[in-house]
Amino acid sequence: MAGCAAATGPTLYGVDELSITFRAIAEPEPGERFRARFEQAWPSYRRWFLRDGDAARPSYAVARRLLHEHMPELVPAWTRLVELAGGGDVAARMLALYDPPPLVSGCSQAVLGDEAPVLVRNYDFDPALLEGVIALTALRGRSVIGMSDCLWGLLDGMNESGLAVSLAFGGRRATGAGFGVSLVLRYLLETCATTAQAVRALERLPVQGAYNVTLLDRGGDAATAYLAADRRPLVAPTRAATNHQRAVEWPEHARATRTLERERRLRALLGEREDDAIAAFLAPPLRTTAYGDGFGTLYTAVHRPGAGAVDYLWPGAAWRQSFDAFHEGTRTIALQSTPLRAAA
Repeated sequence: MAGCAAATGPTLYGVDELSITFRAIAEPEPGERFRARFEQAWPSYRRWFLRDGDAARPSYAVARRLLHEHMPELVPAWTRLVELAGGGDVAARMLALYDPPPLVSGCSQAVLGDEAPVLVRNYDFDPALLEGVIALTALRGRSVIGMSDCLWGLLDGMNESGLAVSLAFGGRRATGAGFGVSLVLRYLLETCATTAQAVRALERLPVQGAYNVTLLDRGGDAATAYLAADRRPLVAPTRAATNHQRAVEWPEHARATRTLERERRLRALLGEREDDAIAAFLAPPLRTTAYGDGFGTLYTAVHRPGAGAVDYLWPGAAWRQSFDAFHEGTRTIALQSTPLRAAA
């Protein structure tokens, strides 16, 4: 889940106190492997989705209508996923990801380089809540590699056309009726080939909360869209984003996540050599290790549109996946946890 609230979110696969197991799965069209993932994760996702009571979530009719209205291209895949999930009402509503329970996360992301730019991101989260699935899919015929969330949404990813996207929490409390941001990222990668196309989609899609979405395409066009439930999106040619939108609006969250310090570090990296800048994502202040407090960097992803490849990095470990060579398997990563107050 794109959030960090251990008491209210799902506890998923491959996680123990000091390690997390990532899995790479290739299933172009939803099938038995999705069904197995759903059956394993559904009890936790169901608890999360209904945590505020059934009446707090939209009905099936509302979720279906809004998915048809705003993301009709995803309806065939959603219908197939619901079928594989057993056709239940609650599962269908949860998979539509319209107005799910809101959650909060950290994250740092930046576009580095000029000649062959890359989109680099740190995903900061509670290790007990991460699916940890790197999925290769082709739900509409276009191949997509991304880090799974909510079973078919994405935390970040890239499509074979060379569009790369990643998300970070926007540091605002305001929420409203809209889609969960991980499904929005899925939609962008299924339907868009360029940053300009993705921006146009973001300008019309209702999003549930505040998120910063950084985009990069194969032509080198980069932007960050500052999304919110209560105001129109703001799109800027910004190449670095953390957990506030232009200005800090939630001071307590900003201090706890060191969003301003991380943003300053990212901006300083924009002019550095690519290898040095990427290495900085694996060290403080960009990398956080307060896993015991439910907040730490779980992976670094380097999206390379020109090469059609994504590098997943951890201190002392790397795993490359690409459209030409996608390798299924698992990687277990040890987590060296430090208390939040010490990490800060």
